[in-house]
Amino acid sequence: MRIRYDPKLKEHSRDLRNRSTLAEVLLWNQLKQRKMLGYQFMRQKPIGDYIVDFYCSRLKLVIEIDGESHREKGEADHKRQSELEDLAIHFLRFQDHDVKRDMRNVLRVIQNWIEQREQ
Repeated sequence: MRIRYDPKLKEHSRDLRNRSTLAEVLLWNQLKQRKMLGYQFMRQKPIGDYIVDFYCSRLKLVIEIDGESHREKGEADHKRQSELEDLAIHFLRFQDHDVKRDMRNVLRVIQNWIEQREQ
């Protein structure tokens, strides 16, 4: 099943990729080029009416990094996540500071999540 997105988001998605946060860049360096167990992740991916930080279509997995921009968006983030979960999309969320200070654990959580789904 293909998940549609609003084509108007494509340009905004490109802009977000060009203005990535440090945590996004650090995590992207660990996910790009199928480094995570051979799975392909995309960054700043439009899905439906939203743009998510990282997405693997094969796993239907979104990875979000919650930093300063998410502090006042609690309700909006919850609504967005709920709508995407209705499409059978799964979420992993990490705090910005955890990505920057404890990448090993962040990667372990992602890897464990994937390995549990593969069994």
